[in-house]
Amino acid sequence: MDIKHKDTKTQSGTKDPTQPDVEVVAREVVDAAFKVHTSLGPGLLESVYEVCMAHELAKRSLRFERQKHLAIVYDGLRIENALRLDLLVEDCLVVELKAVEQLAPVHKIQMLTYLRLSGHRLGLLINFNVPLIKDGISRIVL
Repeated sequence: MDIKHKDTKTQSGTKDPTQPDVEVVAREVVDAAFKVHTSLGPGLLESVYEVCMAHELAKRSLRFERQKHLAIVYDGLRIENALRLDLLVEDCLVVELKAVEQLAPVHKIQMLTYLRLSGHRLGLLINFNVPLIKDGISRIVL
């Protein structure tokens, strides 16, 4: 997949989640999640879904990083490896994977914090432990 990255950055330097290229990436990730869930179903460990999602993203020629460590700064103190994103896709989309009975409010709060501290604006929270994957995908915009 050839994704054109023209001037889609906001003044703060992060991509605007409404830009078409970010939306294309999000659609590809959702499609990948559907494929993984259709093939495997619910009930596996999160780590299995992560490996399979990475495989699907690679097949789609999307650039991604697994278990992306990010530093944060608090009161002048730099804390290395303070955040660990499950997947960062095309340097514009944070993907957090879960395999839980039900998403808790803290999962969405976690995603909002990841977005705020990472400088990204769009995240997908994907819970694979659901009968229908469409019920397990939450789009979070900062």
